[in-house]
Amino acid sequence: MRKKLALGAVAAASAMVVTGVLSGSATATPNNQSPIGRSQADALSLARSESAGVAKSLGLGAKEQLKVKDAIVDADGSRHLRYERTYAGLPVLGGDLVVHQDKHGATTSVTKATGAKIAVAGTTPAVAASAAKAKASATAKALLKTHKKGDEALKSVGAAAAPRKVVWAASGKPALAWETVVDGVQHDGAPSELHVVTDARTGAVIASFEGIKTGSGNGVRVGKVTITTHKSGTRYQLKDNTRGGLYTTDLGNKESDGKGTLFTDANNIWGNGKTTSRQSAGVDAHFGAEATWDYYKSAFGRKGIKNDNKGSLSRTHYGKGFVNAFWSDACFCMTYGDGEGDKRPLTSLDVAGHEISHGVTSATADLNYFGESGGLNEGTSDIYGTMVEFKKNLTVDKPDYYIGEKINIFGNGKPLRYMDKPSKDGISYDYWFDGVGNDDPHFTSGIANHFFYLLAEGSGKKIINGNTYNSPTYDGSKVTGIGRTKAALIWYKSLTTQFTSTTDYHGARTGTLAVAKKLYGSTSAEYKAVNKAWAGVNVK
Repeated sequence: MRKKLALGAVAAASAMVVTGVLSGSATATPNNQSPIGRSQADALSLARSESAGVAKSLGLGAKEQLKVKDAIVDADGSRHLRYERTYAGLPVLGGDLVVHQDKHGATTSVTKATGAKIAVAGTTPAVAASAAKAKASATAKALLKTHKKGDEALKSVGAAAAPRKVVWAASGKPALAWETVVDGVQHDGAPSELHVVTDARTGAVIASFEGIKTGSGNGVRVGKVTITTHKSGTRYQLKDNTRGGLYTTDLGNKESDGKGTLFTDANNIWGNGKTTSRQSAGVDAHFGAEATWDYYKSAFGRKGIKNDNKGSLSRTHYGKGFVNAFWSDACFCMTYGDGEGDKRPLTSLDVAGHEISHGVTSATADLNYFGESGGLNEGTSDIYGTMVEFKKNLTVDKPDYYIGEKINIFGNGKPLRYMDKPSKDGISYDYWFDGVGNDDPHFTSGIANHFFYLLAEGSGKKIINGNTYNSPTYDGSKVTGIGRTKAALIWYKSLTTQFTSTTDYHGARTGTLAVAKKLYGSTSAEYKAVNKAWAGVNVK
């Protein structure tokens, strides 16, 4: 949701490099394997066994190794093996890649986060870790004086973790660097995990970005719903073992990084629909997590955020008067505040779907949370928060293409964001332009949102579920939509098989066209609609 990202001195440019079929013996798997099963376990096993051979076939240096992050097997048996890269044992930030293979293991193409050769003069830093840590702390403190549009300064700065030595390859020439995470609190009360990357040779700040993905507003409830719980002894727990053991806790209005206290109940009747019962917010959060799980499973066969059949944690009642909600990879959890006066918990369904989807992005493409990739990251969460809402079709929260329409952040009933015409909020972007990635991801996400709306519903004026939309295009062209289901599938397949950490809007166009071509063919209405929808937001 609307978190104002604290960027450092450099907002790295995004890039995606797609290479063609590898030559010679590299077109086959190292072991010339036959088709495998379609389970993720089979694909992961294959990807691990092939990592050394893939690295060699790609011409990676002797100091480079590939580590498996994810693997997808399509219905036709073709594979997408996602790897992260190391150099001399050091993580390469921006070095991730996806190897695309046919069902027989022949490599058809490779999508790289960077086309640069990964090589540094040496791995012994000229700048000590202690100096990098001090620089990171100073950078975080400097944000207290930041007042630019789109930047949310930190309210307070805490301890900096021990710097991690890495190779930075997300922009420019690869460099030996230190990555330091500085804890703190943002002005809206959300916790901060500011990642500061400093050059290990010069000590200069290369980039900084937030590790916490947050939202803000006044919460709403999902009404009377059915939820799945677990009985332990004589009491019921707000835990769902049918969905990977996802569970919901009460933080007791503390700003805690702990797990909180698991909600329990004697009769399995939870909450009263009002804030007089602390269980009510727990029901909303639990239902939202279940609904998000169900959407990803029914739409894409994905079992949980990491596709490992493991549920996440939802924490409610965070802080006092905390008007926010956020996802954190560190705790693999979603956290909700209680809003103004601790009487308006931020537990609306699209907030849950949005924030939890940040976890899906992290587990797949891991789009950098800065530059144009940051806008794609936020846009992805808006897209699937919306799709979760359409999937559940609640009477108390009719599905729409508005973001946060129930949280009333402005006090006048207006939505937080609009997908049909993002600029209606006065700050988001309808169309791409060179340099758009320098602004806050919550505003640059408008381009992704607008693209998705055009692809799903088309341009022009229409009424959907009683809401009137009128979506324009950059060049005044007409776009005919292909429906939400197909549009969401194309985006998901692109996220999981085509996008990398540095994908920008033009890279997203390349990826979605590749997916549309594979799913529907290059002469199909779907492929043409993807092309026209991107042109409609000035990505050509």
